[in-house]
Amino acid sequence: RFLRALLNTLVFLAIHLPLQIAGALGLALLLHRPLFARSFWRAAFFLPVVISGAVVTILWGSLYATDVGLLNRALHRIGVGPVAWLTDPAIAMPAIAVMVTWKNIGFYVVIYLAGLQDVPRSCYEAIALEGATSWQRLRHVTLPLLRPQTWVVLTLSTINGFQLFIEPYILTGGGPLRRTLSVVLYMYKNAFGYQKMGYAATLGLALALVSLAVLALQRRLIGGQTS
Repeated sequence: RFLRALLNTLVFLAIHLPLQIAGALGLALLLHRPLFARSFWRAAFFLPVVISGAVVTILWGSLYATDVGLLNRALHRIGVGPVAWLTDPAIAMPAIAVMVTWKNIGFYVVIYLAGLQDVPRSCYEAIALEGATSWQRLRHVTLPLLRPQTWVVLTLSTINGFQLFIEPYILTGGGPLRRTLSVVLYMYKNAFGYQKMGYAATLGLALALVSLAVLALQRRLIGGQTS
C-alpha cells in the first residue's frame, strides 16, 4: 500500500508540476501586460491561495459531482455524457491535480511577476532591433531570465505536492481502488485510524527521504542551469 501511495503521489506530481509552471507563467505574462483593472485581476487570481483548502475542496467536489455537478451539466448541454471525475480510477487523480493547481497558482504567479519586473527593458529593445518575433523574445530573453523563478516554483510545488492530503481525504478518501491514496493520507490512516503510530512515523521518514531524493534530482537536472 505504501508503494501504491507513493506511485499515486508521483503521478500527481507528474501532472501537477507542468500544469503549475505553465499556468503560472502564462498568467504572469498576461497580467504583466497593460490591462484594464490589472490590479483587480492580480488580486482575483491570488484569492484562492488565501481560502481554506477544505473550503476549496468542497466547492470543487460540487463541480465534480457526477449527477448534479456543474461540469457535467455543461458537458450535457453540448451532448457529452457525464464524466465520473472522482469515481473513475483513471480520472480521479488528474482531476485532483487540476484542482490543486487552481488553488495554488496565484502564489506562483506572484513569483513570476516579480521576476518579470526585474527583466531589463534593454534586453527586449536589443532583440527587437534584430527583428525578433514575440515567440523569439519569449524563448531567448524571458524564459532564460526567469530560470531562477522557475526553479523556485518547481521546488515549492514539489514540496507541496508530496504533502497532498486534504483533497483526496475529502473528495475520495483514497479511492477509487486506492488510486488517489497519497502517502500523507496513508500516514494519517495508519496513525489515527489504526493507531499504528510507529509505522506512521516510519512512513513520514520514508516520505522525507523520497522528497529529498526527488529535489536533489531536480537540482542536478534543472537547478544547475539557473546559476
